[in-house]
Amino acid sequence: MSTAYWCVLIAAVLPYLWVAVAKGGGERYNNRDPRGWLARQDNPRVHRANGAQLNSYEAFAPFAAGVVLAQISGVPADRIALLAVAFVVLRVLHGIFYIADKHALRSLCWFAAFACVLALLAQAALAASA
Repeated sequence: MSTAYWCVLIAAVLPYLWVAVAKGGGERYNNRDPRGWLARQDNPRVHRANGAQLNSYEAFAPFAAGVVLAQISGVPADRIALLAVAFVVLRVLHGIFYIADKHALRSLCWFAAFACVLALLAQAALAASA
């Protein structure tokens, strides 16, 4: 089960990677007014990296819940680990494609990662009702 737990940790840290890209991609970052700083940026890459950060936060809670619920419901650990690794890989690719402005690939990765979460939750529900 430790593989899936490591994936939860990676997914929790992932938004901070994207915010670092956003802050490093614009004019000198101003920590006194971070939202104002972001609003003044002309570089679309900064805004896309911020979008990747926000989307990573949104994706984290359902993923973490899916891993925990699957684990307590008795879903086989190797299945949970496979879905968790796939989720993390897809979310990393999602962020890369988001920043690179590859919208079709970004959306494909988003959908596939969401499917991993749905699979974790559905398998937890099925295992709990068995």
